[in-house]
Amino acid sequence: MKEIVEKLGWRMNGFLALAIHLLFWFLLVMIIRDMIVFRVVGPLPLAIVVFLLAFTQLFGFFVVHPNEARVLVFFGKYVGSVRDAGFWWTNPFTTKKSVSLRIHNLNSQKVKVNDLAGNPIEIAAVVVWRVVDSAKATFDVESYMEFVDIQSETAVRALASAYPYDSHDDGKASLRGNPHEVSDKLTEEVQARLAVAGVQVSEARISHLAYAPEIAQAMLRRQQAEAIVAARQKIVEGAVGMVESALTMLSQQNIVVLDDERKAAMTNNLLVALVSEHEATPVLNTGTLY
Repeated sequence: MKEIVEKLGWRMNGFLALAIHLLFWFLLVMIIRDMIVFRVVGPLPLAIVVFLLAFTQLFGFFVVHPNEARVLVFFGKYVGSVRDAGFWWTNPFTTKKSVSLRIHNLNSQKVKVNDLAGNPIEIAAVVVWRVVDSAKATFDVESYMEFVDIQSETAVRALASAYPYDSHDDGKASLRGNPHEVSDKLTEEVQARLAVAGVQVSEARISHLAYAPEIAQAMLRRQQAEAIVAARQKIVEGAVGMVESALTMLSQQNIVVLDDERKAAMTNNLLVALVSEHEATPVLNTGTLY
């Protein structure tokens, strides 16, 4: 099948064509007047021809609004498109299909799909798009509006299956943790599917992302547990650093001299005091440290 590519269609200034059209009607009136005045029927064939030309010319006028294209089809053959806004005239036997070139926003419905880890999630996206090839949008797909809707949803499903909702590995991308990367990937995915319809995607981003209701509570508890573990890990790392710094300072400044057993006891006491969720109860040791 031969690929249809948009091309410039023939047209002429509508006001010039209107002047010619009025001239035809003026000529017709003059012919009819002569037939009535001189009572002759000789000019009748000419009057019929002029009337048919004037009447047929009416169907060639059309208006193109800003950010709009008119696709011209002559007896089933694509002959071009008119993108320039204004009042135009073209072959009156062509059909003139209007195609909007304005920017459209598609807010997809929430769909339930499994992410890369197999967890059911709800996801929706916003796609910003516009028609850049009116011929492809008209002839290569049945309805480019429905095509954009269906293919965008398909791209969203494919994207959700390629990423986990949340990644526990800092080096791995996720839907929640890498919104910019996911948005770029979604834009590429949607554009690849809509190129056949002559559509250009300006932006595609996730507008809704959540776990499915049946696992939302379980996942919330899991996230809370992971947050607690991560916080504990940071606290322990900080506490170990503080204990190490304290022992080093005591040793360097010769405040006390600690053997291995006393170092272990002090380390244990300091870690308990620093890591514990409750306030530590101090115990005064009056014994000698030497």
